Amino acid sequence: QVQLVESGGGVVQAGGSLRLSCAASGRTFSTAVMGWFRQAPGKEREFVAAVTWSGSITYYADSAKGRFTISRDIAKNTVDLQMNSLQPEDTAVYYCAAARAPLVTRHYLRDAYNYWGQGTQVTVSS
Repeated sequence: QVQLVESGGGVVQAGGSLRLSCAASGRTFSTAVMGWFRQAPGKEREFVAAVTWSGSITYYADSAKGRFTISRDIAKNTVDLQMNSLQPEDTAVYYCAAARAPLVTRHYLRDAYNYWGQGTQVTVSS
C-alpha cells in the first residue's frame, strides 16, 4: 500500500499562485508514476499533470501547460505542483495519485492509478 497526503490548498485571487505538495509513504518503491487530478463541482475528475517516480519525465494537460509545473523531491519523497496564473476555472479539489505501472500513454486516465489522496481544496476568486 501507498499512502498519499496532499497539502497546500487554499484561497487565492485570480492571477495568483499556489504550491501543492503530496507526501508519499508506505511501499513507494512500487510506484512508477505520480499524478495530480482535479474535480470541480458537478464535473468529472480530470488529469492535470504527472511525473515519473525518477522525476525525469513529465506530462501536462493542455489547461496546465505553461502555468503549472510538476516536480519530484526525491529527498522528501514528495510530488509538488506549482500553479501560477491561476484562474477561477482552476477552482477544484486537487487529488494526488500514484500508479504502479509505467503509464507511458495512459498517464491521463484515472483508472490507471492505484492509490489516491484525500484531496485539497483550491479556490480562485475573481
